[in-house]
Formats: sequence, structure tokens, C-alpha cells
Amino acid sequence: MRNGPLALAFNALVVAFMLAPLVVVCLVAFTPADTLSVPWGDWSLRWFRAVFEHSDLMASFRNSLVVAAFAATGAVLLAIPAALAIARHAFPGRQAINGLLMSPLIVPHLVLGVAMLRLFALMEVRGSALWLTVAHVVIVTPYALRLMLAALAGADASIEQAARSLGAGRWTAFRRITLPLMLPGVTGGWLLGFINSFDEVTMSIFITSPQTVTLPVRMYMLATESIDPMMAAVSALIVALTAGVMLVLDRLYGLDRVLVGQQ
Repeated sequence: MRNGPLALAFNALVVAFMLAPLVVVCLVAFTPADTLSVPWGDWSLRWFRAVFEHSDLMASFRNSLVVAAFAATGAVLLAIPAALAIARHAFPGRQAINGLLMSPLIVPHLVLGVAMLRLFALMEVRGSALWLTVAHVVIVTPYALRLMLAALAGADASIEQAARSLGAGRWTAFRRITLPLMLPGVTGGWLLGFINSFDEVTMSIFITSPQTVTLPVRMYMLATESIDPMMAAVSALIVALTAGVMLVLDRLYGLDRVLVGQQ
């Protein structure tokens, strides 16, 4: 069934309305002026240069990259056995475990931030990059788990059973059969976990220290003092990074499978 002209026009307006703020921010990043303005004539890269010359922003960018990479890796390592247990075995409490691991998707990050702050204060580990990464693992694990469950749901379990019946051990069957079947979910889960960890700000505000401030938190701190086109330049760089990761995700896994679970 094809959409009519009116439906297509309405969809185009909705997409334009959603993309307009991103387009405006990216345009403002190229302004030569000292204030937030769209460059109608002259274009400049001065604010991008200012970003790379800002030591605090670059340090926060490195913190975000490290935390996001380790958080995504930790989430994948946690989600692999969880996905195998939930998708391949029936046991009491399976749905409860699945709901627990997925719960960070519905619990507000403000609540998680306060809870993590209290927990880390009781453990006396505040200000540690390790525990900041652990907190990010908690909130990005559902994304990795969802994709791995989708990958396993679309895989034929009889292939693994055939390998076992032909003499392959558990580890061999996992390494040669199961893991390749899960690989799209593993890759997509890692990329989605990286994006969400890199962009996380609400929870990170509560548990970062001066040495572990991430880029979104640094931007929030700078925005409370003053807003200039440098913030637009940082935002444009984040948009470009996110778009690049999503493009890789689409090539490796397919955004239709990620967003709507299409097999």
C-alpha cells in the first residue's frame, strides 16, 4: 500500500521538524561571529579550532572515549552469557532476570545517578574512573542484551545441537557456531552501548570527579557559565561522530533490525 501525496508531505514536515535543530546547530558551528548566529555569508572553522585548543574539553573527550569503550565492552561481556541463558534455556526466574537487566531502560537516569552516588559513597569509591565505567555498564547493558537476544531468536538452535552431536565440546560449539551467529548482535550491541555511554550526562553528573569529567558533563558545566558558538562546534562534532557510528551499525547489522527488531 502506497502513501498518498498528503501523507508523504506530512511525513516530510515531521522529519524536517525533527532535524531542524540539528541542522541549525551544525550551521552555527561555522559562524565567524562571537555570538550564536547562522553564517549567511562568511564561513569559519575558528570554533572547531577553539575546541581542539581547549585543554579541558579535550581531556573530557578522552575521558568519554575511554569510559564509553570500556563500558561497551563490559556490557557485551555481561550480555553474552545472559542472552545465551535467556534465549537457549528455560529455568525459573528467567523473565525476572531479563526484566532486571532491561530495567535501566525504564528507570530514570536521575534516579540511577542518585542511587549510584549513594552506593559509591557507602563504598568510599567516589571519583574513580573504574566505578564510573561500572555505572555506565549498568545503563548500556540493555542495548547489547536486546540485540543479542534478537540475533539468537533468528538463529537456528538445531545447528548448535548438530555440532554437539558430532562431538564438538561446549566451548568449541560456542566459538565455531554460536558466536558467529551472535556476531551481528555483539557488534551492534557494542556500538549502541558506546553511543549511549558517550552521550550520557544525567547520571554522570552525580558520579564524576574533576579528574573523570566526561564531555557531556563538561559541556553542561560550560553552558551554565556562558553559551558561545564553541558549544555548537562540540555538538556538531558529536553529531558527526554519532552519525558515523550509526552508519557503521547500519552497514554491519542494519538499523531496521536495531530499531524495530526486524529479522
